[in-house]
Amino acid sequence: MSARRDQWNPTSLPAQTGRAFLVTGSNAGLGYFASEQLARAGAHVIMSGRNPNRLAAARAAIGRRVPDASVETLLLDTSNLGSVRAAAASVGGRARLDGVLLNAGIVHPPRTREVTGDGNELVLATNVLGHFALAGALLPVLERAELPARMVWLGSISTAMWSYDPVDPQLEQDYSPWRAYVQSKVIAQALGFEADRRLRAHGLAVRSLVAHPGYSVSGRTPGIRGVNEPTRGARFVDNLQAAVTQSKERGAWAPVRALIDPDAEGGTFWGPKGGLRGMPRTARPAALTADPARGERLWAFCEEATAVQWPSDRGSSERRRWRRRSGR
Repeated sequence: MSARRDQWNPTSLPAQTGRAFLVTGSNAGLGYFASEQLARAGAHVIMSGRNPNRLAAARAAIGRRVPDASVETLLLDTSNLGSVRAAAASVGGRARLDGVLLNAGIVHPPRTREVTGDGNELVLATNVLGHFALAGALLPVLERAELPARMVWLGSISTAMWSYDPVDPQLEQDYSPWRAYVQSKVIAQALGFEADRRLRAHGLAVRSLVAHPGYSVSGRTPGIRGVNEPTRGARFVDNLQAAVTQSKERGAWAPVRALIDPDAEGGTFWGPKGGLRGMPRTARPAALTADPARGERLWAFCEEATAVQWPSDRGSSERRRWRRRSGR
């Protein structure tokens, strides 16, 4: 396996023809480049986002850069549980879905705490709760994939630098923009690992992985009309950090590998080889996020906050019935 990992080429991915993937937050940044890389490999990509105009611009950009791309768009606002339910219902009727990249999120939180219409803190809702609800709702269609489907949760290297134990997930007592961001990533990573433990325990043919993009910045990313248009000042500042940064195009390498590398195992953590930048490989997650007890506690919190419970044994029995009907 190690030799295969050394040979992985993120600029020449294994053919994904006939496979379908959903990417949240596809209109810019990591989500856009992950979508483009998957489409270039031949996959059908469902690009999702909350702004229809930006989503259309991103789809047009992929059409210009990958003329034979197979893509469609889906309106999805992960901060809004009603939007999540509608999007999941739309995708859930498909014959199959091979994977979902849970990428959408707020990187620059508001200066003061904000609450969504569902009553949840905005950053938590966008980066975590919407994805928890979406992934749970998509389990039945993910179970219909020929190969074990995957969900990839987007983490962050910041979780290894700041020890924010999410004892107050909604940040009702001690909100700050940076804490809101890092804590949301701690929770997302913990859920990703806990999801894989639960999927295995219930015998569901879906794997959960976590990936992070290193230190990826817009100023070192190719300019694409309607997708990435940094100012000259932003490019100047970001290029001053060239030794420790990379483009968002390269930042998408680790999540994409976690999603499609046939040797990537459930419950693993992926990121750039150098931590901040480099080729995608397995990494060691922050201990805070890998603790099963904390994962179980945060799982219970998310169930309560979203009023969503994932299918469990029911999902595996449904798959067995489906296999009998289809002769598989």
